[in-house]
Amino acid sequence: MEPVRNPKLADAIAEHLEQLILEGTLRPGERLASERELSEKLEVSRPSLREALDKLEGRKLLRTTRGGTYVAHFMAPLTEPLATLMQSNEQVIVDYLEYRRMVEGATARLAARRATEFDRQAIASCLERMRAAHTDEDPTAEAEADADLHMLIYEASHNLVVLHVMRAFSEMLRGDVFYNRRRLYVTPGVRDLLLAQHVAIAEAVLAGDPDRAEAAAGDHIRFTAETLARLRDDEKRLDRALRRFGRKDIVAG
Repeated sequence: MEPVRNPKLADAIAEHLEQLILEGTLRPGERLASERELSEKLEVSRPSLREALDKLEGRKLLRTTRGGTYVAHFMAPLTEPLATLMQSNEQVIVDYLEYRRMVEGATARLAARRATEFDRQAIASCLERMRAAHTDEDPTAEAEADADLHMLIYEASHNLVVLHVMRAFSEMLRGDVFYNRRRLYVTPGVRDLLLAQHVAIAEAVLAGDPDRAEAAAGDHIRFTAETLARLRDDEKRLDRALRRFGRKDIVAG
């Protein structure tokens, strides 16, 4: 028989904070409360807290700067090289949206079944923000609310793998790695349709209707893929026309 030992306090604190990072309560880029405030909230000593933070920094889950301690962008070692490889690659856009079609419907379905009251409140609030931003001439705020809404639905699915993988893709999307979201919003006739699609997804999740949520999410990604394909084709035709128009500059008169 071996004696039963209490876990070291610093290890217990580190495990607690690690769980908060894993479940998405603490998000990449967020700054933690000060050491004093955090020790008071967790009701632990500052030396034990400091040791726990050092452990998590060693695991690349936290980073400390002069401005404080932050949750690390721990997916960056994967996503940053991936973004470089994918940037401006037309086939990647097609593949990314194909991947989204596979994931979004299933995720919305899970969210409709699993969303808590807190999840639903966050989704409803984001939807109202999107509706308010829809009246702005500049679509930037609406495009940001678009990305936020999808992220909230990933969170409401309560699937931790989906959460972290799609959060990493979301950051790449915000950085226009796959395509320029603002361009999508300024295309005539598209902005109203996008709002209607996001409303349909959110309302289905809020109503707890998995079938409707899955169908609405699939319709939205299908529309996005078709619109982007049309924009790319229009751009190619314009480029060809411009080259033909400018041919006199490269041929003998």
